[in-house]
Amino acid sequence: MDPKTTALVLIEFQNDFTSEGGTLHGAVAEVMESTKTVEHAQEAVGAAHAAGATVIHSPISFQPGYYEITQHPYGILKGVVDSTSFVKGTWGCEIDDRMAPAEGDIVLEGKRGLDAFASTNLDFILRSKGIRTVVLAGFLTNCCVESTMRSAYEKGFEVYTLTDAVGATSQAEHANAITYDYPMFSKPIATADFVAAMSGDAVSADTSRGY
Repeated sequence: MDPKTTALVLIEFQNDFTSEGGTLHGAVAEVMESTKTVEHAQEAVGAAHAAGATVIHSPISFQPGYYEITQHPYGILKGVVDSTSFVKGTWGCEIDDRMAPAEGDIVLEGKRGLDAFASTNLDFILRSKGIRTVVLAGFLTNCCVESTMRSAYEKGFEVYTLTDAVGATSQAEHANAITYDYPMFSKPIATADFVAAMSGDAVSADTSRGY
């Protein structure tokens, strides 16, 4: 894994998910605690920065009233609207202070749905910087992370997922995605393996770790 051609993409490390009092924190708190999601993500960011890899933050946000999406949302976006989550200008929409972008990090704009590629310029950024390897962490394990993973795979990037730096609304959903879906579209690894890879050590996919 060459840091010069590697990007760590951090999906929705925002207060509504990660922090006590966030609108959706209660839904993910159990898995976050079991995997130490934020703590492992911090380790990954530290290793990426130290090695000179690209760090990209991918928050989701909406204007008050959610005018950017359909008036009749369903599925996961209905849950976002019903819980009044990720509204621009609110504390819940802000990136968690523990994961605050550092100088030189890239913060995507325009994410309105699940796939971080769909409504942003992520693909342009990755290709313009010569990125070949995409490493994913964030929320939800089986939703935005998985959607982005599938797109990155289809677009020809080498894709890694950090199995202990992602979180879901239940242990069952988290484990199912990592066990059955992640190996189809990525190379699932633990954060420790990513940290080692950034320091030049070998890395191998291991779907048995991280949940």
